Amino acid sequence: MREDAILDATAKTLGVKGFDLMTMDDIAIEVGISKPSLYKHFKSKEDLVCEAMIRLMNGALERLDDLPKEATPREQLKALLEWALRVRLTGGLPFLPSTSPHVRKMLTRNLRYVTRVLKLHNRLKKIVGQGKAKGELSTSLPDDVILFSFYARTCDPSVEYLQLYSKLDDDAIVQHMLKVCFEGLQ
Repeated sequence: MREDAILDATAKTLGVKGFDLMTMDDIAIEVGISKPSLYKHFKSKEDLVCEAMIRLMNGALERLDDLPKEATPREQLKALLEWALRVRLTGGLPFLPSTSPHVRKMLTRNLRYVTRVLKLHNRLKKIVGQGKAKGELSTSLPDDVILFSFYARTCDPSVEYLQLYSKLDDDAIVQHMLKVCFEGLQ
C-alpha cells in the first residue's frame, strides 16, 4: 500500500515538475514519509520513475484484459484511449519518454519496462491488424502510423489545455478527444 502511495505521488509530481526538477524529497513530503523510508522502497529517483512507468504499462495491459471478449478492435482501442485520457486528467499519466531524451534512454535500459512496453505494443499491433481485417481501420495506413498516432493521442497536450482553459468537464474532454481521434474533424 505504501508503494502505491509512493508511485501515485511520483506520477503526480512528474506531471507537475517533470523528471529533472522532481526530487526524492518532493516524493517523501508528498507521501508523508521520511526520505530514508523512501529509499527503503526505491534506491534512486531513476528506479522510482521506472517503477511508476511499469505500473502504468501494467494498468494499460490490465485495461485491455478487462474488456469484454466481444469488443471489436475499434472498441478496444477506444476503451484503452479513454482509460489513458482519464488517468491523465487525474494526474496519473506522465509522458516522460515523449518529452525527455534522458528519461527515454533511462527507461530503455530497464528490462522490466521494455518488456511491458513491447507486450503492450504487440497487443495493440494485433488489435490494429484485426481492425484492418474487419474494415474498422484504414487499410491504406501502415500499422505503425496507426499505432504511433494512437500513442500520440495519449500524450496530446490538448487535454491539459482543455482542462485548464475550456469550460468542459473531464467527461466532455474525454468524449471530444475520442471523437476527434476516431471520427476526425469533419
